[in-house]
Amino acid sequence: MLDKAELEETAKMFLEELDSLNDHKSFAPSVRSSTLSDGYAIQDAFHDLLVDRGHSISGWKVALTSKAMQEFCGVTHPLAGAVFDRDIHEGPTQLDLSKHLHLGIECEIAVFINRDLASDIGPHTRESVSGAVETCSPAFELIEDRNANYSILDTFDLVAENAWNAGVIIGVGPTEWKTLDLENGSTKLEVNGELVGEGKTGDALGHPLDAVAWLANHLNERGTHIKAGQFIMTGSSVVTYFPDSSDRLVFSVDGCELLTVKCA
Repeated sequence: MLDKAELEETAKMFLEELDSLNDHKSFAPSVRSSTLSDGYAIQDAFHDLLVDRGHSISGWKVALTSKAMQEFCGVTHPLAGAVFDRDIHEGPTQLDLSKHLHLGIECEIAVFINRDLASDIGPHTRESVSGAVETCSPAFELIEDRNANYSILDTFDLVAENAWNAGVIIGVGPTEWKTLDLENGSTKLEVNGELVGEGKTGDALGHPLDAVAWLANHLNERGTHIKAGQFIMTGSSVVTYFPDSSDRLVFSVDGCELLTVKCA
């Protein structure tokens, strides 16, 4: 297990790489221990650095929600990361790609929570977390992979690097979220008027609330919890798309308004 000084040093190195928009490189060879626990400890130290800069955690993301991606990365479960207030945008909006190195966009359901999901009311399940849901909305997650080589990707790095979250764009969901079909609802991504990907709302872990329950239990095990007012990005139902500067992306979810972003 890495000590506090090693955690802070590695987190600072990662933040410097992000600020400089440098191509991705693995931190695993440069640390004494690179277990998943070490990765999450570095992620926590990274979160502390952003909090010191005056930012706060407004939401969370669940990554690797498909079996194919889990097998690709050599794990049997999802991974988690935080979303900071500085990186939240309301749709429709325009996205400046020059502020990123190699940006991917994922199509997800964002679940907003209206009460704490602490350990004293767990373990959490799809059914138990449903009572804490305020609303559900279509959302884009922005993924900054910094030209990572996926063939040699180390899961430790993905965890330590806050699951590569570079922000979210939140759309408008229905007034009553329970009208949504969160298992078999159609999801589609169109780029410049052409269909480039489609799926269904339950493609990520079977149901968005299963992702919320997994995250709630995961955070409880790490000594923290989802807080009232936070949201959870529950995993993509469409393959990651890497946009060009002239693209116009439209994400549709049955029962929701279209979510649109223009890239420049």
